[in-house]
Amino acid sequence: MATTRKVAAKPAAKKPASKKPTEKKTTAPKTTAAKRPAAKKPAAAKKPAAKKPVEKKTTAQKPVAKKPATKKPAAKEVVRRSAQGFKVAEYVVYPAHGVGQVTEIVTQEVAGMSLEMFVVNFEKEKMVLRVPLDKAVQIGMRKLADPSILEGAMKTLKGRARVKRTMWSRRAQEYEAKINSGDLIAISEVVRDLFRNENQPEQSYSERQLYERALERMAREVATIDKVTEDEAIVELEAILAKTTGGARRQPDTDGA
Repeated sequence: MATTRKVAAKPAAKKPASKKPTEKKTTAPKTTAAKRPAAKKPAAAKKPAAKKPVEKKTTAQKPVAKKPATKKPAAKEVVRRSAQGFKVAEYVVYPAHGVGQVTEIVTQEVAGMSLEMFVVNFEKEKMVLRVPLDKAVQIGMRKLADPSILEGAMKTLKGRARVKRTMWSRRAQEYEAKINSGDLIAISEVVRDLFRNENQPEQSYSERQLYERALERMAREVATIDKVTEDEAIVELEAILAKTTGGARRQPDTDGA
């Protein structure tokens, strides 16, 4: 009997196991949580700033708040302080009103034209008058009388009264014209002719009115020149009149004054 050999099966060849790379353990230095640098976030890409459209500068007019309408002053002060020989703060004689003071020189719109004017204040009458510069001399506005004219007026007062033999109405008109002429000597003639002394007949009402107007006009200028009060000047003038011989013989008024 044949013997069978059991052939032992060869063990399968084992594939060499692939060696895994051994990781070297490194002992990383322990860092505290506080010291760990914060993870930087990637910076966001900056977007290019949008260019603002360049605005053209325009001088836009701002709406002006409407102020309540106010009347514009009629006159403005002029820089200069004198004109036509007259000065601000100077006393002058205006023919129809007597002595006044120039308070200012102004410009005023009249009918669309600009006119320069003197502003003359008459304190006693509480009146203000505006006189165009270019017509002041023509109208008859003048400075106070100089010494020679004042002396002539006083000499006139000492003379004899001259009364015309005409109707009172005509003489009254002549007296009015002399008073309003602004001529100091002419005014002194009216004062002289209408003055009545104690030994003379009384004046009529109209004569008395004209006499007082002429005397007041003359006394105010004399007072301004001599720097005295008007009452003192009146006393002085009437004292001169009283020293006369009584004047010419006065004719009765044909119309009864």
